[in-house]
Amino acid sequence: MQTRLQARYKNTPAGQRAERLLRACVHCGFCNATCPTYQQLGDELDGPRGRIYLIKQLLEGQPPTRSVQIHLDRCLTCLSCETTCPSGVRYHSLLDIGREIVENAIPRPLPERLQRRLLLATLPEPKRFTPLLRLARGLRPLLPKPLAQKISPPQPAPTKPRPHRVHPRRMLLLDGCVQPTLAPNINAAAIGVFDRLGIRLHTAPRAGCCGALNHHLADSDRARRYMRANIDAWLPELDAGAEAIVATASGCGAHLKAYGELLADDPDYAEKAARIAEATHDISEIIAQEDLDKLPRPPSRRIAFHAPCTLQHAQGLHGKVESILQRLGHELTPVPDSHLCCGSAGVYSLLQPDLAHRLRDDKLRNLQSGEPEVIVTANIGCLEHLRGGTTIPVRHWIEEI
Repeated sequence: MQTRLQARYKNTPAGQRAERLLRACVHCGFCNATCPTYQQLGDELDGPRGRIYLIKQLLEGQPPTRSVQIHLDRCLTCLSCETTCPSGVRYHSLLDIGREIVENAIPRPLPERLQRRLLLATLPEPKRFTPLLRLARGLRPLLPKPLAQKISPPQPAPTKPRPHRVHPRRMLLLDGCVQPTLAPNINAAAIGVFDRLGIRLHTAPRAGCCGALNHHLADSDRARRYMRANIDAWLPELDAGAEAIVATASGCGAHLKAYGELLADDPDYAEKAARIAEATHDISEIIAQEDLDKLPRPPSRRIAFHAPCTLQHAQGLHGKVESILQRLGHELTPVPDSHLCCGSAGVYSLLQPDLAHRLRDDKLRNLQSGEPEVIVTANIGCLEHLRGGTTIPVRHWIEEI
């Protein structure tokens, strides 16, 4: 693709990166074939090829518009297009650049501004999110049904005490910002499994939100602050012998693995960020390398596995969890169109509820087609989103071990 970027972009690191990415695109359209929003809406500008064209126009000097903002907002950032692209276009990097240009130029309507500010002020901050969620759960019977459906009921607290055995091996657990409140048993189950594998899994006291939410809502300055704070918390632990940083939420894990790319222009943190990215592993990557004979065999169940986009597309770990579950004796049911997004996509289900629910209904239809006993996934956002549309139990796959 030929480009004529404006000088104000062409001479910046972001502009130079965008020009390389744009020149790699050959307009083949394979990306549209696997794009969930293009499949739902049938609009070229709601597919990757069209959005790339819109971003190219912005960088070449065409003024941003509200229409462009809406088309970029509708992208799930599922990265299915990147898995499909024969030219290796890193679409997500272009999207980040385009969204930031538009966000800085086009004022959003007041309701959108308030909604985004509320999400950014609460979700990454457990000390705010936890009491607000408890309050919302208490008011749930009084709320309108569409709003009440978005508030998940409380989940059972872990019944088993956390292990206290001492192991020579240890790894760091990314606790997450919303997961400990929404589904406290996930990390507890992970700690128990690692204990049986002879690994101590623990958190770093000063680590917090990974920064993904802020990054995807074009709040890049605060996202970088979260990232730098985590780097400062984790590097001393890695220096002291921690083998890895383990993410039980694939969305967080995908973002941690991108730290090196996202902070590549930061002279003080570029090398440190690259080290954190290298040390980060999804929990399935660790367990797959360990001796599963150390784990007691759970009762065999018919399981439908929903592979989050952040696991299969962003991290390239398609089949990893499925293999572990099968090795432990579970029967996996077939899931048609397993490459497509469920519509959760971070806070997408809150910002784009109509599209998100259409995608969820399609996904649940495919997940339930094999008549599973339980649906499992690898990301807290997907788990909560799917749970709201089915009576079949939806859990994290680590809870089935």
